[in-house]
Amino acid sequence: MDSSVARSIEALVDQIDRVIVGKRAQIEDCVACLLAGGHLLIEDVPGVGKTTLAHALAVCLGLKFSRVQFTADLMPSDLLGVSVFERSSESFVFHPGPVFAQLLLADEINRAGPKTQSALLEAMEEHQVSVDNQTHPLPRPFFVIATQNPSEQLGTYPLPESQLDRFLLRITLGYPDRAAERSLLAGEDRRELITRLEPVMAPAQLQQAQAAVRAVRASEPLLDYLQTLIHATR
Repeated sequence: MDSSVARSIEALVDQIDRVIVGKRAQIEDCVACLLAGGHLLIEDVPGVGKTTLAHALAVCLGLKFSRVQFTADLMPSDLLGVSVFERSSESFVFHPGPVFAQLLLADEINRAGPKTQSALLEAMEEHQVSVDNQTHPLPRPFFVIATQNPSEQLGTYPLPESQLDRFLLRITLGYPDRAAERSLLAGEDRRELITRLEPVMAPAQLQQAQAAVRAVRASEPLLDYLQTLIHATR
């Protein structure tokens, strides 16, 4: 990987670390997931910074950001978009939904029903959506950060295995330690900090970094170890 790209990635982590205090390891996991071309699931209780992490990442990368609050009455069309008949053209015109973003935050994804949850499957795997027998490509890069509440909380629907498989990583943020919590209490509003963040990488640079990650060659012993882990978890 080019040294300038590596420095940009380090600067990216440093900037987000100013907003999400005391969670550098989790920030690095998030960035690694993005560089690997995967999607991220964050499972934790409300109020620990899940949404703030996604928003800060989008700002620092200059990505088009979209947030969807998943609720029990959210429909697939609310997420993907809908075709509307327009009299002026005497035809149906597709109006894209919030999934047509470069970074999509699916907030509290397990509060929506299974039908709406599964609407994300094609988008996450194929980077496209199909509506009314028409296929619409999604912008690149495309990264989904989904958050979910612990399953013991009321009003949640467990994610199906088919959807869990679309996430490269599942992490938790956890409560801040005492020092970080004091810094949050005495410091500036996180929303104000986000407004002052500066992009450290352009989307095109991010795609170059992702291509560099895909070009990394793994040694045979490492592949053997990975296969051992895979078979041990089946």
